[in-house]
Amino acid sequence: MTYDKITFHTENAELKDILIAELAALGFDGFEEKESSLEAYMTTGGYETEMVAEIANKYGVSYEVGSIAQQNWNAEWERNFQPVIVEGFCTVRADFHKIPVNTPYEIVITPKMSFGTGHHATTRLVIKEMSLLDFNGKKVFDFGTGTGILAILAEKLGATEVLGIDNDQWSYDNAIENLQRNSTNHTTISLEPIDDLQDTYDIILANINRHILLEYMGQMYQLLKPGGKILMSGLLQEDESIIRDAAAVAGFVYKKTETLNNWIVLLFER
Repeated sequence: MTYDKITFHTENAELKDILIAELAALGFDGFEEKESSLEAYMTTGGYETEMVAEIANKYGVSYEVGSIAQQNWNAEWERNFQPVIVEGFCTVRADFHKIPVNTPYEIVITPKMSFGTGHHATTRLVIKEMSLLDFNGKKVFDFGTGTGILAILAEKLGATEVLGIDNDQWSYDNAIENLQRNSTNHTTISLEPIDDLQDTYDIILANINRHILLEYMGQMYQLLKPGGKILMSGLLQEDESIIRDAAAVAGFVYKKTETLNNWIVLLFER
């Protein structure tokens, strides 16, 4: 299997964040930030070239298209993956990271294309907010689980039943591997679409992107128990009003917003 690699030439860190959000809405699910560029990845042939050109023109950035083999992708990913550390709470690292762990919680993952270095800010934001929620005995739904990081943490925090879903086979395989690595007992990963889910949940974790959150806002509301909490992230600051308006229409009650490096996480309640 090969992947398209699109390299956008910019040193502007804020612009890289914006490009990641725009491209994630098109289905790009791997990003690597370098000093003078942003690399975005997707399975070969999975994107519309006109849409990419439109985004590049919109922000006045040049780009070039290449490809990368699956094996080379993994090697590059592992070289560039950095630990995610929420001070005083949780460390997310790869097995090849030999670092001191000074947090009460630790998650060890094998990073593959389902985890993007550009999304560390949202991962840290959601993890930080999870530290403030009560997961003991709770039933949790992780929408767009990726590597399974948040699902694994939910179980470590006391959740008795966790379901993580993703529509990407690579993410599914990677999450299953990471569940085994972290010795989970109450977490299930599935490729089942959200439309097919019948259960309701005490907590929903939705660290995806604006496009998906808007598309499935109503379904998420129906899946959340009365009084339940939902964290929505994968969002830039300029997305906040759009998401809050859509959430209010669906029936969610807004509680708060936290920000990090122009990214946000929103907490709602049903």
